[in-house]
Amino acid sequence: MRTKLTSLLMTAGILILTVNARAQTCSGSLGDPVILQTFGAGPNPGPALPSSVTTFRYTTNSCAEDGFYTILNSTSGCHSDWHNVPHDHTGDPNGYMMLVNASYQPIVFFTQTANGLCPNTTYEFSAYIMNLGTLASAGSNYSHPDITFTVKKNDGTVLATYNTGTIMPTADAEWTKYGTYFVTPAGVTDVIVTMTNNAPGGNGNDLLLDDIAFRACGPIIQTGFGNLSLTDNQTQCRGTNATYTLTANVGAGYVNPFLQWQVNYNNTGWTNLPGLTNSTVSVTLNNPQPGTYQYRLSAGEGQNESSSTCNTSSEPLSIIVYDEPPVTAVVSNNVTICAGSSTTLSASGGLYYQWTPSTGLDHADVANPVASPTQTTTYSVKVSNDGCSDDTKSVTVTVNKPPGADAGKQLYVLKGQSVRLNGVATGDNITSVYWTPPDGLDKPTSLTPLASPQENTTYTLHVVSQNCGEATSNVQVKVFTQIKIPNTFSPNGDGVNDYWDIDGLIAFPQCLATIYSRDGQQIYKSIGYVKPWDGTYKGTALPVGTYYYIIDLKDGQPPLSGWVAIVR
Repeated sequence: MRTKLTSLLMTAGILILTVNARAQTCSGSLGDPVILQTFGAGPNPGPALPSSVTTFRYTTNSCAEDGFYTILNSTSGCHSDWHNVPHDHTGDPNGYMMLVNASYQPIVFFTQTANGLCPNTTYEFSAYIMNLGTLASAGSNYSHPDITFTVKKNDGTVLATYNTGTIMPTADAEWTKYGTYFVTPAGVTDVIVTMTNNAPGGNGNDLLLDDIAFRACGPIIQTGFGNLSLTDNQTQCRGTNATYTLTANVGAGYVNPFLQWQVNYNNTGWTNLPGLTNSTVSVTLNNPQPGTYQYRLSAGEGQNESSSTCNTSSEPLSIIVYDEPPVTAVVSNNVTICAGSSTTLSASGGLYYQWTPSTGLDHADVANPVASPTQTTTYSVKVSNDGCSDDTKSVTVTVNKPPGADAGKQLYVLKGQSVRLNGVATGDNITSVYWTPPDGLDKPTSLTPLASPQENTTYTLHVVSQNCGEATSNVQVKVFTQIKIPNTFSPNGDGVNDYWDIDGLIAFPQCLATIYSRDGQQIYKSIGYVKPWDGTYKGTALPVGTYYYIIDLKDGQPPLSGWVAIVR
């Protein structure tokens, strides 16, 4: 912010302050308004102002022409180079503001008297102003507002002036605070404040005005609960007692200051708290009525203690007393889900919710979190209303493992014989298991039925759970019509007939196969015949010749015997 002090003169004991700046407002604490013009609120258009306030002519036309003003709560569709402004600066529902379309000559457009002031006291005179023109109106032929604030005695003697300079248009509809502050001379208790539009009308120079205020200005007053850094609202429940420490620090500026703590209950007005005149005090609320209790420190020069127009105040501290019925938490029923899926929990009965544990929840502080636990979890929710009462309920999310099926490894059987399937089922709440097709099975609903297929068959194991669907797995049973034992093979590494392959022997996993040389030496032995003989003994290739075998199938039948020749 750029400030230029153009004149500071002391004439006949009267301080005359002339300022040209964007804003020269109070940097300390302010008092209650001596003047506060918000223009009220209501439907469009608002009522005319008293003739003593403005010399402009009133119109009900929301697009006031040159030399006219109107009172309204919004403006739109007037001119293509005007902002559309949906509400006033104060923020009241349907709050009014003053639209001024400047006359062709500079003229005073606002006048008001401030009475009951204190001499030798600093005051601020300010207003919120908006240039109605858009950026498109910023050309050289367009006139823009240029406002002078003036404070003078009843006899016309000027005490202070402040000029805003040209208020240029902005991209958006923006309110800006302008104003000045000054010190009342000795013996002066009433002043007249005015605003003059210096720029000519005709093409532009259209403005909105709101929240015109005149109030005492003093040093900064800081307050807090116990310490100056704790300014957050405090809460209390009806039916309880609590004591609070209020502390304050008043900056330099008063010669002989007085201090007075005040209270305002539910915006009914500020009243003094008897005896609470120190910077740090205690207040106790015993079973208070529900509502908002605001506390502030009022300060000023000692001789002005009884004059509210001369004093300044801190920002208020608030204690909110809640009146709440007992909270009764209501939660959704226990639920069962499958691993990897989600469910929405539900709670009601209060304003605030806190779920524990938070594991598996998308949010732990909402009424309806989405739960995706990986294992069965009991969630508790604390339901409360502003901390005065609470209730806790629980809900259990049971996580079922999905069904799993394993039909086992490939099996082999000699036609006319049987082999047992080795199925495995996993998961929670399994309701049924069965094999398809059922052909050749003694018990299709058993995990381990005997299979007696007549041909190669692929069996499918089905595992069904109550909640999580079905899983399947396949196994092939290969059927051999007979055991075929070849009497020659050629382990020469050419990839053809390099092994003594015995078709069907794999169907007898407990069989014992032994091979002997011509002189009776055992050169090969195997339980089961998963890996066929390659014509070696202890890793060395055996010579061409005839060798003898005995194969005991371990099925109660006589062993098979004969010879096999190695050829190269």
